[in-house]
Amino acid sequence: MNRKLILWGLLALNAMPIFARKTLTVRVVNPSRLEKTDEPVIIDLHQYGEVDSATVTFQGQQQPYQLDDLNHDCKYDELCFLTNLQKGQEKTYQVNLFDHGTPETFKARTYAELVVPSKNKKLAKNQQDIYLRCLSFDKKTKDIYHFVHSHGLCFESELIALRVYFDNRQTVDVYGKKHKQLELFDTQFYPSAAQLAQGYGDDDLWVGDTYGLGALRGWDGHQERLFDHVGYQEQRVVAEGPLRAIVEVVDNGWVPAPGMKMVNATIRYTIYAGHRDVDVDVFFDRNAEDEHFATGLINVKNSTEFSDQKGLRGCYGTDWPTGKDDGVHHLETVGLGIYIPEQYLRREVPATLKDYTDVVKPVGNSLHYKIACTSKKEDFGFKDGKAWFTWLKDWKQQNLNPITVTIE
Repeated sequence: MNRKLILWGLLALNAMPIFARKTLTVRVVNPSRLEKTDEPVIIDLHQYGEVDSATVTFQGQQQPYQLDDLNHDCKYDELCFLTNLQKGQEKTYQVNLFDHGTPETFKARTYAELVVPSKNKKLAKNQQDIYLRCLSFDKKTKDIYHFVHSHGLCFESELIALRVYFDNRQTVDVYGKKHKQLELFDTQFYPSAAQLAQGYGDDDLWVGDTYGLGALRGWDGHQERLFDHVGYQEQRVVAEGPLRAIVEVVDNGWVPAPGMKMVNATIRYTIYAGHRDVDVDVFFDRNAEDEHFATGLINVKNSTEFSDQKGLRGCYGTDWPTGKDDGVHHLETVGLGIYIPEQYLRREVPATLKDYTDVVKPVGNSLHYKIACTSKKEDFGFKDGKAWFTWLKDWKQQNLNPITVTIE
């Protein structure tokens, strides 16, 4: 009899579900009159102990989520999921956190990569096969730019793709798409003729040593300063999907301008699925709120400018993606935008033939702004500059009216 009881007890234990280490009720509310699509909900995991896997459900239906290790210690720091909300709508999600298992796999909607050229010289330009998570260069290295494939790390959502030059410019360059899809793993920023014929996108902006789309620079009180005085530079892929891609550029031992104190800076770019905008977060290793920096946009040739004089700025114009007619590429029309919250904006500098510059200042040891872009060749985009500038104004309103998240 005792053996039977023990056996039944063991069977009952085996039949029991594996309980979550922690169950959270996450209430998200859209208090605004604006519709929210693919709006990120971020949960800081540090107060919940070790987390190895999770589930996210809404009305009993499983939702895609992402667990991210942000500080490279192989422990998850944040959980992210996306929500759609009508104006004034409220939703309640259940999040289960487990101290065992592995995260589930969901359809990729974002991607990031850092690639160096293969030793196999027979491989095509879009088939290089050495993928890195992190790459650092000492200041003695003379030509970082040509050492890295695509000249720097690349990241994308279904709507846009960008790269950050790995040199003293750290310019953000733009790759325009025709259709909503992930492309960088296939094209590596250099689509073949066959891929172009199939409808893939391509590099569509000549940036030179400009800001491109919102690169950070030093500021000497009169003009921007490139990263000419840096102890070492590093680029790394923090997360590549499925719901957000996070990449970082590290500049340690950086003297932003003559007479300024040295500072270590990490520039983090985050793009979410379904978004054409990117979060730019800059983290300094000390309080830098008494110092000024610069960011902005390239003044695209033949472009029109938009500014609300309160941190929102954009342009829409047409140029050759190689800077001139090379007989291969076509003229490309792009729209660029940058939004700097007022607490970080010092002043807007009048446009030059080269750039639209904004002087910015950190709050404490951090700085935050957003960038966005469009290509006229998109079959899901905007027909002209007027439509693009209308989107920019709506974009700012979206950021000024965030959702609220309550966790119980």
